[in-house]
Amino acid sequence: MATKSPKSTATVSAPAALLTEEEILAMGEQDYMNDAQLAFFKARLQQLEKDLLKNADETTEHLRETVLVPDPADRATIEEEHSLELRTRDRERKLLKKVQQSIASIDAGDYGWCEETGEPIGVPRLVARPTASLSLEAQQRREMKQKLYGD
Repeated sequence: MATKSPKSTATVSAPAALLTEEEILAMGEQDYMNDAQLAFFKARLQQLEKDLLKNADETTEHLRETVLVPDPADRATIEEEHSLELRTRDRERKLLKKVQQSIASIDAGDYGWCEETGEPIGVPRLVARPTASLSLEAQQRREMKQKLYGD
């Protein structure tokens, strides 16, 4: 009996620890956006935010290290690399904004619900894309409208 008690205590304290992706996916519909799921997604989003900010800092440092190269071909290669890196960081900057909006929606209690329909976005979709703000159906409708009518 004494050996089971520490295990049950560990099980009780387990919700304080973050759940794994598999545990989140295995939960039923009645558990949708409970505290454990919200903590999981908030931690994932905060880690993503941290990584994006780190990449931005590394890019800044990398671009400050200007190397003067006399060969025009080498200079063009370096400029092209910088251009690609800046384009990547611009996309990451836009993603960072979505990440921060998602964290704010967790804090506001709106995370996991479609902005257009109010229906659940779904845990599998949020695991794949934690910044999703539309259900799969609403996103498909939006993309179809953009395809048909343009932006």
